Amino acid sequence: MTNKITDPAQFGRVAVVMGGSSAEREVSLDSGRNVLAALQARGVDAHAIDGIPALLDALRAGHFARVFNILHGQHGGGEDGVLQGALESLNVPYTGSGVLGSALSMDKTRSKRVWQSLGLPTPRFVALPRGGDVHAAAREVGFPLIVKPACEGSSVGVTRVFEERDLDAAVALAARYPGDLLMETLIEGDELTVAILGRDVLPSIHIVPQGAFYDYNAKYIAEDTRYVCPGLQGEAEAQLRALSLRAFDALGCSGWGRVDVMRDRAGGNWLLEVNTAPGMTSHSLVPKAAAAAGIGYEELCWRVLETSFEKDRGIDAGGLRA
Repeated sequence: MTNKITDPAQFGRVAVVMGGSSAEREVSLDSGRNVLAALQARGVDAHAIDGIPALLDALRAGHFARVFNILHGQHGGGEDGVLQGALESLNVPYTGSGVLGSALSMDKTRSKRVWQSLGLPTPRFVALPRGGDVHAAAREVGFPLIVKPACEGSSVGVTRVFEERDLDAAVALAARYPGDLLMETLIEGDELTVAILGRDVLPSIHIVPQGAFYDYNAKYIAEDTRYVCPGLQGEAEAQLRALSLRAFDALGCSGWGRVDVMRDRAGGNWLLEVNTAPGMTSHSLVPKAAAAAGIGYEELCWRVLETSFEKDRGIDAGGLRA
């Protein structure tokens, strides 16, 4: 991928929107501080803005030329299409997926239905409206299974359930978060993630937590989680990267993102979800994959910001689209 933007002044004044009011506020603030420092270090006129209302006020007042969106989650986070729609209406270019890609990816149930319709592999699942018969759903999916909120990220509200006696507690935890729930077959094997930057698919990462699985603590707090990059070798790696790009495109995603996959013990890949504004903290995965591809953190932030040009001048920013 060759850079098309060489002068930071070409970006104009950039709002790095972070924080917000979703369940992932603290992670977003951490990501945002890192992105802001990286862009400023490269000479970009970048400024922090906390949350969507403050951002929209500043944009209507004409204070910014474009937006680096590092909000995470829904309901005041910037990953569910709401912010994207507002920015489209104001004709302000921004990083990441558009309205459709953001909204579809935020809703894990509908993401999986799209993949199913295209024959892409995703674990068996049941959408669980509030008040639904969770035990009947569990019988349909089969144990072991995962219970999670359908529209949250950062592993909040996620429980692995191996026996029926633990089901009600798992549902009660997931139900603390807004929206419907999702119950899916637990794929036992390796957890992998694949970052996408423009049309470039970065090396996969095999996540090896010390605990039972890659939960919130393992993602953001623990120092003993291991990351193997690339996660696979040879043809297996090539197939995983190709599948991840297909999954990303199927949901109408663009700009950059991260596809989470489980690889079962027979070598089968199973799509879990797409993150359209991935974390950029010291523990985050996209920077690790970029580093393995020879892209430093500051350069990564620059390239993500370059993708916003796809949304205002239609140019081939950063070599992203032919």
